[in-house]
This record gives sequence, structure tokens and C-alpha cells, in this order.
Amino acid sequence: MEPTKAMSILSRACPFLARTGLSGLQGLVGAGLSRGLATSAVERARCGGCPGHTGQSALLAKASQCPVVGPSIHANVAPPSPPAQPLPAACPYAKCVDGASAGPGAKQPHAPPPSPAPVDHGSRETAFDYEGSYQAKLAKKHEDKSYRYFNNINRLAGRYPQAHTANASNVVTVWCSNDYLGQSKSPVVVNAMKAALDTYGAGAGGTRNIAGNSALHLRLESELATLHRKEAALVFSSCYVANDATLSTLCSSLPNCVVFSDKMNHASMIQGISHSKARKHVFEHNDLEHLEQLLAQYPRSTPKLIAFESVYSMSGTVGRIPEICALAKKYGAITFLDEVHAVGMYGPHGAGVAEHYDYDASLRAPAGQRIPGSVVDQVDIITGTLGKAFGIVGGYIAASSSLVDMIRSYAPGFIFTTSIPPPIAAGAVASIQYLSASQRERVLQQKHMRELKADLASAGIPVVPNPSHIVPVLVGDAESARAASDMLLRDHSIYVQSINYPTVPVGEERLRITPSPSHDSHMRARLVGALDSVWNALGLKHTVDWEHLGGRCGVGESRANSELHVGWKRGVEYVWETHQLQQAHDYERARKGDVPVAPVIPADIQQIIAAAA
Repeated sequence: MEPTKAMSILSRACPFLARTGLSGLQGLVGAGLSRGLATSAVERARCGGCPGHTGQSALLAKASQCPVVGPSIHANVAPPSPPAQPLPAACPYAKCVDGASAGPGAKQPHAPPPSPAPVDHGSRETAFDYEGSYQAKLAKKHEDKSYRYFNNINRLAGRYPQAHTANASNVVTVWCSNDYLGQSKSPVVVNAMKAALDTYGAGAGGTRNIAGNSALHLRLESELATLHRKEAALVFSSCYVANDATLSTLCSSLPNCVVFSDKMNHASMIQGISHSKARKHVFEHNDLEHLEQLLAQYPRSTPKLIAFESVYSMSGTVGRIPEICALAKKYGAITFLDEVHAVGMYGPHGAGVAEHYDYDASLRAPAGQRIPGSVVDQVDIITGTLGKAFGIVGGYIAASSSLVDMIRSYAPGFIFTTSIPPPIAAGAVASIQYLSASQRERVLQQKHMRELKADLASAGIPVVPNPSHIVPVLVGDAESARAASDMLLRDHSIYVQSINYPTVPVGEERLRITPSPSHDSHMRARLVGALDSVWNALGLKHTVDWEHLGGRCGVGESRANSELHVGWKRGVEYVWETHQLQQAHDYERARKGDVPVAPVIPADIQQIIAAAA
């Protein structure tokens, strides 16, 4: 066999031969290899490149370690030779030989791993079962009863809060919408959107950087900054995107940033923190002692951010905003407050719970003017939505001008997405301006919420205690929660969506009810009667049953214990205190009497549209 062909065969079986050239091997064994590898396995090779050198070659030393040929070498080895002379410094194989003679354990020169022979799988293997994987994931959802069914609900603007199902003749009453104040059908909003639609068309035309930045977008951001008394604001396609983009961009830009996140924070905040790859600590819900213990682990010089909410959407509990701001100041942190379920609902101008803490001062101060020392002033970053109380769609942040500009310049979630359409911006401006002036909708919603909670308590229906506008009714089981929702819709023409894991923890499944200004006393009586009927039919636990079990989610627990987690002020039942509601009610009567006045398109929006026309 030709030497080259023999080496080709051997190199595929031996890693050493695979990475050593033929000329190198020839130099190690002298003329033996040129004779077709016919040299005896025990012949001591000499280094042909080193005149006068004697001793064992590196090749033989390596071969003796081989599990295949090693035994034959050891069986036929010749008597030991005299000690080898030191290799000349110029020897090209000196390092290799020294390493071999040093024995096992000596540090060997690094050599790249052998390149694996290319494998052509082609069509010889069965492809991965993608559809089977999807179906397995869905089967798991069905097994643990967390699979989500979407009801076909079509809300009727002229009959709010009613809607029709897939059958247009089947009209139901909606009790779970996040359109808390019915602004989606408000004449001021609809008319502003129609005017902008006729003038600018349906779409934005691009990202904010490319043809998607209009006067209406700028006006909306100015309106939001004014609402929250901040230097600037930035609008996103949704508040999920706003939270994710802002947290991921901000926390990754701060060196060695540490984030402290409330256990009940929304998924968008959790995702944004995760995307930032910053170190994260989760503190128990509204637990100030736990939060301080975590903060105290780090120097004040370490960048820190505390992320929390004002109104937690599934429990209705309220974040301890002033106390958390105080801890942030003490330990050198900044605060990130999600006001998604509070904007439009609280404060004399609808700026949220932070504004409501300083109700009287906010009522007196001119719009947009900073109130030093106020709770709003202490919060560094506020996020909110245009898709709930304001009745439109979109999200935003409000903060210092430098922070907003940094997010505008670096956040992919803002840079690389189409901006909201001009009609949406026009409707949002109109809704914000209207709710900044009108208290009527907030007063009615609060009145109806209080009446419903009182009626449910009298019926023994278990309501998770909280000081906000949300009415969570505890079921405690995913399958039962869905069955209750289905029975309400099928038998009583009432739509209340069941809430299961992962939105709420397993064992805390519930129905989430949100009264609106338009839910009258007749609708409320029908709802309470229907819930009582469903609870009895399905054998669900009443408040007294949860009390016997030791309580859950605050239901069946002592007031003192539940107040540890519900937030707001100790001993005060609701965020909207009774005297504030009375004051707002009197203001509305003095302003326009008991008859609501259909608002007009805001003057600044009319000016923009008129100029374009």
C-alpha cells in the first residue's frame, strides 16, 4: 500500500495522526515511514533534524499511550537506553518530545480538536414532530383546566354596557370590561376620531422616525406630560410594550442595576425586567419590611429600581406608593409606577392613585404644574394606558425629559414599530381632556361599585377585599370558575370572564367584575341574584366557608390581617373617600346640573384638523 494512502486510512482512526502532517511524521521517525511504515514497533526512532541526539522519539511515546497499539509496544519493547541528552533549542520538535518524556499529567501543548467528518442526515431520519409538540402543550392546558376560551362578545356603543354574542339577537350585559367609564362610546371621543379619520386617514404611515410622527402624536404626549405633571411623555402601541421596552432598555443601560419587583406585578413588567438581564429581587406583595431588607443589601451607589403598581388589576389592591418612594430615597433607588388600572379613575383630574394622595393640592394647582413634595413628584417614572378608562388603545410613560429622550433613542419596542394611527391619538387627547375636567363618570362608577360590594357581602358571595373599583369574586378552582362564567352567560345573559392561572395563582381563580357608570340598579340586582343562583347550583364556597378554612386572598380573614396587603391608608375603606365623592358630586351639579352635556371636540384638535384641511 502506498504510504500516503496508508496514512489517509490511519488518520481517520487516530486523532493524533489526523492532526499531524505526513512530513512531520517523517521527520519524527526518519526513514522508517518512507519504507511504508515497515519499521518494527520497537525500533527506537531518532530525530533526523537533530544531529547527535539520541533517545525515545515523541512518536513512540505517543503510540505507547494508544489503547490499540500500546500493548504491542510494551510487550516488544527493547531494554531501556541511556538517558537522553537535552534537545537542542533549535529542534522543531523539542516541545513535543519534552512533553512526551515528562509523562502523564504534564502540560501538553494545546492542539485543536479533530474536525468531525461531515454527516449528511438528508432524509434518512424522521423529522421532529412539530404539530405533536404543539398538541402536547395544549393537552397540558386542558388537563390543568387553564386552557382559555374566548367568548364572541360584540359591545354595542348605543346600548353600553350591553353586547351581542355570535348570534346578533342574543343580547347580554357585560360586567367585566376594562372600558371602565364607557369612554369608547363617548361622543367627544368618537367625534374627534371621525374628524381625524376624514382628514388623515386610518393608518399612521410608519414608525415615529419614518412618516409616523404627526402633530396629533406630539399633542397627545404633551397632554400626558401635563396630566402627570412631568417634563415629558412617550406614547407606545400598548402599555405592555411601554413597560417591556422601558424596563428592558433602562435597566440594561444602568451599570450593575438591581431591580426590586412586587410579587404581583403584571407580566409586562416581569418580561421587561427579564429582558434587561439585570439582577432581580421579588418582594412579597405590598410588604415594606421585606422590600427594605432586600434594598439594605446594596450600597446607595448601586443603581436600583423599584417596580410596582398603583392598582393591581386582579385583586384590586393598591400599592403603598408614598412608603415605597420613601424607601427609594433612603436607599438611592428610582421608582417605576404602573398606573394602568388607575389613570382616568382616581385623582381630581384622572391622573391616578399617586395624584389622589394629594387630592386637594392637585385640585388647586394649575394643570401641569409641579407640586413639590407631592406623591406624583416623588415617583420617577409613571406608565399608563389609553386602552382602559380612556377607552382607546395604546400605552405611555411620563418622566423627566432626559429619561424619556433616552428611551425614545434606544428602546427597540418604540423605534421599530408603527406608531398609533392619528385618529387614535385624536380620540385619546379628547378623552384625557374630557376626564380631566369631568368628575361625573368617576363618581358614578365609585357609587355603583360600593353598592355592588355591599349587596354581594349581604348575599355571602366572597369578594376579595380591596379599596379600589375592582370587584374580584373568589371561586378557588379553575374548572368551577369557568363553569360559573358559562352558566352566567348561558342561563342569565350576563358576561363575566373567569380568571385562571397564570393570571392569578392556582387556587385563587375568580370572577372579575367591573361596574361602570352605566350599570343601573336593575342590572345590579339581576347580577347579584344570578351569582347567588350559580353559587348554589355549583356548590361553590360562600364567605363563611372560606372563613372556616382559615381564609384565602383576604376572604374570610380578619380586617387587620387583610389590611396588611390591600394597600391604601390604614382604616380607610376606599381610595375615593366619602367626602371627596360628595365634593366631586357637588362640583358636577354646579357645573352642569344633573343632565350630562355632550362634549365637543377639543379646540386644539379642531385647530390642527382645520389647518390640515
